[in-house]
Amino acid sequence: MAIATSNAEHHAEHSEHQDLRVLGLLTFLASESLMFGGFFAAYLFFRGITEVWPPENTEVELLLPTINTIILVSSSFVIHFGDAAIKRNDVKGMQRWYIITAIMGAVFLLGQVVEYLTLGYGMTTNVFSNCFYLMTGFHGLHVFVGLLLILGVLWRSRRPGHYSATKHVGIEMAEIYWHFVDIIWIVLFSLLYILTLF
Repeated sequence: MAIATSNAEHHAEHSEHQDLRVLGLLTFLASESLMFGGFFAAYLFFRGITEVWPPENTEVELLLPTINTIILVSSSFVIHFGDAAIKRNDVKGMQRWYIITAIMGAVFLLGQVVEYLTLGYGMTTNVFSNCFYLMTGFHGLHVFVGLLLILGVLWRSRRPGHYSATKHVGIEMAEIYWHFVDIIWIVLFSLLYILTLF
């Protein structure tokens, strides 16, 4: 009887697998960081070998991207409030903060579209414009994916008990991804907008 109980406990112990979803996300984000790092390195290389940077008639606007940056950086704090709310078992609070984050993300994307429409040059104008559209467009795609993740969290949170103070991995993963998007944008903003002033 004691042997049977011991075997049952051993089986139960090994049937509970460690949740590796967050580790998987971090591994994915590390690979994405390498891809963005390649973009950054190429941009700095072309900047270094080009006499005038950015070339004539491809200057960037600063006002709209600065507003966009403030919105995106602020949204990182907002989404964290949502994560803190669910850890207090406040599902309604989490939903409220995630809805605000989703709106801020959508406004950021809209601002990027408006910027594209008003720049006056296209992706193939020169090497600067090519780098600009490639990097900001790829980042915009990541913002869009992050927005889908946030909306997915909100959709699942409609089911009672789906998220709680002890069950919120999906919420944490959405927050981690959103912080990643924010950090990448800060680097992009510094390279594409701030450095062009010097």
